[in-house]
Amino acid sequence: MTIHFAAARTPDCSPVARALARSDRTAAPANDNGNQAPGEEIFKASLRHFAEHGLGAARAARAKAQEAFFAGDRQAYDWWLGITRTLDRRLAVQLDQQEAEPSEASELNPVA
Repeated sequence: MTIHFAAARTPDCSPVARALARSDRTAAPANDNGNQAPGEEIFKASLRHFAEHGLGAARAARAKAQEAFFAGDRQAYDWWLGITRTLDRRLAVQLDQQEAEPSEASELNPVA
């Protein structure tokens, strides 16, 4: 059995050479958090909260934020909103918008 070797036409055209070549791209890495990275303290608290509640951690944090909002505790509300924002940005935006609209504030509390 005869074996024939066929070298690539040029290294630039070789699929293997292209795959192994380093690109000259200098783009910044993608980050879905935008420019608002959480602080170290809120990040660690969010990780602990996620460890306790799993995939439902963002909803649990939103519930705590709602409780604090209706109790009038602005500091606790901001804390839990920060944890919600770290875990699920869209959920935090919805919560923040509802808090800003006083006519819909009653919809935030499912118990009332």
